Amino acid sequence: MKYYFNNDLNIFDFDVQLKIAESNISPFYYDIENNIKLYNLDTFSFLPHIPDNCVDLIFADPPYFLSSGGITCSSGKKVSVDKGEWDKSRHIESIHDFNKKWLLESKRILKPNGTIWVCGTFHNIFSVGFALQELSFKILNNIVWEKQDPPPNLTQKYFTHASEHLIWASKTKHSKHTFNYDMLKTISNGEPMKSVWRDIWKMPSANNSEKVFGKHPTQKPEGVIERAILASSNTGDLVFDPFCGSGTTGVVCKKQNRKFVGIDNNIEYLNIAEKRLASTSN
Repeated sequence: MKYYFNNDLNIFDFDVQLKIAESNISPFYYDIENNIKLYNLDTFSFLPHIPDNCVDLIFADPPYFLSSGGITCSSGKKVSVDKGEWDKSRHIESIHDFNKKWLLESKRILKPNGTIWVCGTFHNIFSVGFALQELSFKILNNIVWEKQDPPPNLTQKYFTHASEHLIWASKTKHSKHTFNYDMLKTISNGEPMKSVWRDIWKMPSANNSEKVFGKHPTQKPEGVIERAILASSNTGDLVFDPFCGSGTTGVVCKKQNRKFVGIDNNIEYLNIAEKRLASTSN
């Protein structure tokens, strides 16, 4: 297998439709055999260089903007919830402007029948949902992922925060989106899969085997992303992640034979993603 790091290849030659316009944009990581690329760039610097109508599926886990000096519990200890400058709390108007900006570009690059998944908590998911509607996406489902191991309720002033949401939307109301209904039934004991992922489908947070090369503070378990990708794409489809972090979406795509392009502006997380992808078998 050949890998190219920080080279001068600037064309997604595994998909002739998808070409970077600027010759000075080089991938951080390029796995030619498995059609996987990572870029160390800011989302808004990269997106304008992707042509219209070329991506089959977008999976996005954008900032939740919840780093506001609060506390949570980790390994039985009180710790800060602050995850980095990228996650600093903002005014609601600023959060919504951010979401609408990247979603507008996402709509442009999706193929006519393409879909998008966006993860979130109450800190950002309502803005995401409203922005999707403002931009004339069609919301297909709101998935509730119940966490098996939520953080302890330290303040005892609220219900325990034990879930996250995933909004799934098609590019337009006219899109003929992919939904692998029968395949999903085979992994849910013959029953139609529901929009609440719990009970026999209850999933833990990312386990230690997924963090062997390091961890991202908002890392999603492979199982959640795998289910979304299997449900709404086919072998050989191109999946794009505009906030790829430590590369979980790319790992799932490699295992499931999807093409993948991910970007992140944090070199520390991309170093983790590189190691994870290089060690993943398909």
